[in-house]
Amino acid sequence: MKDNRPVNLDIGSMRLPITAWASITHRITGVILFVAMGFLIWGLDMSLRSADSFAFLAEVLTSPLAKLVFLGIAAALIYHSLAGVKHLVMDFGIGESMEGGTLAARLVIVATIVLTVLMGVWIW
Repeated sequence: MKDNRPVNLDIGSMRLPITAWASITHRITGVILFVAMGFLIWGLDMSLRSADSFAFLAEVLTSPLAKLVFLGIAAALIYHSLAGVKHLVMDFGIGESMEGGTLAARLVIVATIVLTVLMGVWIW
């Protein structure tokens, strides 16, 4: 029996479908949100501690770096939420085909870009 399977797979050379990228990105944004919770809880603690700490936090949050961090957190939250809704819809049997999954992944990516741009306009 001749075995034509590759012995060593080079993951970097494989072309993953958009549905795989959407799933991987959903997991990555979940990790980002988990890490961001520490930053957000710190901000909440600073805002509630005293009037001086609230003023300090307000000053820190007006910096461009803080705005960029918040935009990144917002983008992760937007993507993760939309992809989560996509998974829930697919759990009901809607869009389970390859074509449906591809269309849903593209819609999630486009909606994330649009909503992130709107969030960026609102933040700045």
